[in-house]
Amino acid sequence: MEDKKKPARPWDLLNPNIERVPDEIRNKRYDICNSCELLNTVTKTCAACGCFMSQKTKLPNAFCPKDKWDIYIDDKMTGLV
Repeated sequence: MEDKKKPARPWDLLNPNIERVPDEIRNKRYDICNSCELLNTVTKTCAACGCFMSQKTKLPNAFCPKDKWDIYIDDKMTGLV
């Protein structure tokens, strides 16, 4: 993971200039989260970052703090998935 990555912010979901990842990528990310021991299955939040994963997985600049999936750039994942 690069040192200069900026984490996704909740208000990024409100920014119309930030596109969403394709459904296929979002679903892969969310599947990874759903199988992770750090996901709170009641609130669907991550114990590592505190984010609501159903929303975070939609953002291209989002990444897993445990390196299970990475940011999405130009139709390519820069890391895992």
